[in-house]
Amino acid sequence: MDVPPIDKEISEELDLRINKYLRGGAVNLKGLEDKKLRGQLAHRENLFGKSAKAAAKYEKWLMPSEGGYLEADGPVEKTWRIKQEDIGRAVDISSARNQHDVILPEFGPYTMDFTSSGQHMAVAGRKGHLAVVDVKNLAVRKEFQVRETVRDVVFLHHQLFFAAAQKKYTYIYRPEGVEVHCLKEHGAVLRLQYLKNHFLLASINNYGQLHYEDVSMGAMVNNIRTGLGRTDVMRVNPYNGVVALGHSGGTVTMWKPTSSAPLVKMLCHHGPVSALAFHPSGHLMATAGKDKKIKLWDLRKFEVLQTFPGHAKTLDFSQKGLLACGTSSFVQILSDLSESRNYSKYMAHSMVKGYQINNVLFRPYEDVLGIGHSMGWSSILIPGSGEPNFDSWVANPFETNKQRGEKEVHLLLDKLPPETIMLDPSKIGTVKPARKREKPTKKEREAEMEATLEDVKSNITLKKKTKGRNKPSKRAKKKEVIVSKAKRSLLEQMHEEPLSRKKQKISEEVALPKSLQRFAHKKAPT
Repeated sequence: MDVPPIDKEISEELDLRINKYLRGGAVNLKGLEDKKLRGQLAHRENLFGKSAKAAAKYEKWLMPSEGGYLEADGPVEKTWRIKQEDIGRAVDISSARNQHDVILPEFGPYTMDFTSSGQHMAVAGRKGHLAVVDVKNLAVRKEFQVRETVRDVVFLHHQLFFAAAQKKYTYIYRPEGVEVHCLKEHGAVLRLQYLKNHFLLASINNYGQLHYEDVSMGAMVNNIRTGLGRTDVMRVNPYNGVVALGHSGGTVTMWKPTSSAPLVKMLCHHGPVSALAFHPSGHLMATAGKDKKIKLWDLRKFEVLQTFPGHAKTLDFSQKGLLACGTSSFVQILSDLSESRNYSKYMAHSMVKGYQINNVLFRPYEDVLGIGHSMGWSSILIPGSGEPNFDSWVANPFETNKQRGEKEVHLLLDKLPPETIMLDPSKIGTVKPARKREKPTKKEREAEMEATLEDVKSNITLKKKTKGRNKPSKRAKKKEVIVSKAKRSLLEQMHEEPLSRKKQKISEEVALPKSLQRFAHKKAPT
């Protein structure tokens, strides 16, 4: 029977998708003699095949769009040589609209933030210009002038509220320009970050103080003195909600709201940290320093994966893992097309000479990179940067007012407490390991000794002896001797325990390397 060409093409496509989800090749079970084990393994292999087929079908029907990257024609051509003008001529009209420049030299430099759906953008000029833009329709919803310095801007749980770090205090506005709150406790804030799953607004101020504000209740969760000086480098890890700060000493510290000490303090550069960013998976961190190096770190082992020469004032990862590095008037995009954590140069873009880049940010669910600079803001196309298929339960670009209200209620019901922020969130829900037994107090030791002696007294049995040797006085003396022996053995045991612990500690100490052995404390000769 001949299969129609369309059905044949569909089945071939489905086979390719199934191979993507299969857990390796099939296991050869012919050599197994145990029939029961062979049957169990065959059943498991069958289940793996069914789950891979189901996943391939779901991907086919629920994820119809496929992402693509720039491809060079031959080994001589390089993707980073392709200019934005060439890309603009090759794409459709709706995509070409995403290439634009807004020039406002009197209010710059600009910083920006996108909503989780990528439909709205908030922009803030250093000289007091605030605006909310519908980037899908290229329409300004509202713009106003606050007449004082604005250092940063960030959206809260949806586009109806955004926070602006101004000269003295942090303010929360509605898109109509109405001031909703003034957060005076935060002080003169340099950077803002929002933790959407916890409804927490995190800020770092002029004096190096880290604040956490619960915006659902309007209460301050914690105020932490970092003790490492002023910094304006701050990002949130999307995987676990940990806030990372880059300091002038070249260190990066990671914080949670329930601890006054950093969870991690790592030396990343031999000079001030100028920028950092987290991969969407949360296991990869990029840092840039004034030592003219850009480093990629594996956060599961806290090791350097790659080091690139160059300086970056701002860094950002896209949804598909592309890394944008901006400095002066030049933007460089690094990619990991092989998914082997080996990043290489993918694209490059030069701004007009004299434009100083202040901020780069990828737009969610679009192949677009937003650039805030000294003369306004710009938008360029980066093929393959955005997630091609959106999940309407996570971020719906077409949501109505009713859907937005329902989503806000669900978010509040699913709000996570600050205690759930930790380096390894997979520990939540597991059984806490038993604590080591603490050293007993003096009263507890005395009570234990008395109980042991009473037990010894009650269990003393003496043999009945001949006349004259079985007097009550002699029996009492023998009992006293047995009790005193038991007491002496208990006291010796209690004195030996701390000595054995000390010996164990000494034996467990790791030998110092040869270079440090001369600094070790030497024992006096006996």
